[in-house]
Amino acid sequence: MNQFTLQQKFFLLLLTLITIGFFWILFPYSGAVFWGVVFAILFEPLYRWLLDKTKHKPTVAALLTLLSIIVMVLIPVALITGSLMQQAAGVYSMISSGHIDVGAYFRQVMSVLPDWVTSLLERFDLTSLSTLQQKLQDAASQISQTAARQVINAGRNTFDFLVGMTVMLYLLFFLLRDGKGLAAKIRSTVPLSRKYKQRLFNNFTTVVRATVKGNVLVAIVQGALGGLAFWFLGIQAPLLWAVVMAFLSLLPAVGAAIVWAPVAIYLLVSGSVWQGVALIAWGVLAIGLVDNILRPILVGKDIRMPDYLVLISTLGGMELFGLNGFVIGPMIAALFIAVWDLFATAEEFHQE
Repeated sequence: MNQFTLQQKFFLLLLTLITIGFFWILFPYSGAVFWGVVFAILFEPLYRWLLDKTKHKPTVAALLTLLSIIVMVLIPVALITGSLMQQAAGVYSMISSGHIDVGAYFRQVMSVLPDWVTSLLERFDLTSLSTLQQKLQDAASQISQTAARQVINAGRNTFDFLVGMTVMLYLLFFLLRDGKGLAAKIRSTVPLSRKYKQRLFNNFTTVVRATVKGNVLVAIVQGALGGLAFWFLGIQAPLLWAVVMAFLSLLPAVGAAIVWAPVAIYLLVSGSVWQGVALIAWGVLAIGLVDNILRPILVGKDIRMPDYLVLISTLGGMELFGLNGFVIGPMIAALFIAVWDLFATAEEFHQE
C-alpha cells in the first residue's frame, strides 16, 4: 500500500511538472491560443450550420468557417487599424506643428467656467496652463520614446504578429473540426460527477460567448455611434476617437462619456451651441442607452455581473494581461461567479 501511494505521488508530481512545462512552452503564443479558443467557441454555431450544409464534411465546414472569420473579423480589424494609425499620426503632427492649439482650447474653456468650478480645479492644480502644458510635454516625451522603440522593433513586431496570427488560425481550424472530441476528452479528466461537469462546461461556454458579445460588441456599437457623431460634427480624426470610445465603453458607469462629454462642453462654450446640444443628446439617448438595451439581449440575465465587478475585473485584467485582459478579466470574474454558484448548489459539499 505504501509503495502504491508512493507511485501515485510520483506520478502526480510528474504530471504537474510536465503540465507546467507544456504551458511554459505555449506561453509565448498564449494570446494566439487564447483567441483561437475564443473564436472557436464563438463561431461553433456557424460551424455546425455549415456542417449540415456541406453534408457533414468537417474539414470543408471548418475551412469555410475559418474563411468567414477572416473576412468578417480579421480583415476589417486590419483595415481599421491601418486607418487608425494614420489618423493618430495626423493628430500628433497637427499638435506638434501648432495647428491644434491645446492651450487655446484650455483657456477658452477656463474663461467660461463658474467660480466654484475654477476654485475646485485650483485645489488639484488643474487651472495653471503652464503646469498642464508641462504635463502634456512629459506625456508627449514618453509617447515619443515608446514610438521610437516601436519603429526600431517594427520588423520584429510584424514578424511576431504574423507568426501569432498563423498559429491562431492553424489552431482554430483544428479546434473547429475536432473541438467536440477534444472537449469530451477534457471533460472526462475532470474529477467531478457527470451532472456537475456538464454544468461546469456549459457555464464556461456561456460565459465566453456572453463576455465577448456583451463587452466587445457593445463597445464596438458605442464606439461606432460616437465616431459617427464626431464625423457628422466635423471633429478631427473621428475614427481615432471612435476606437478610444470603444475601449472606454468597456468601463461601466463612465465609459464613452469620458470622450464625448468634454467635447460637447467645449462646443457649447465655444459658441457651437446646437452642435454641443446635439452631441449631448446623442450621447445620452443613443450611446448611453446601448449598454442598457443591447447588453441584456446579448448576455442574458443568467451571468449578468454588477457594474463594479465588470469595472474592477476589466482594469485588473488589462493590468495583468495587457490588451487581451479586457476579455480575460471579465471572463474570469464571470467564471468565478458561476463556479461558486455551482459549489453553493452542490449537495455533495454541504452534507452534514
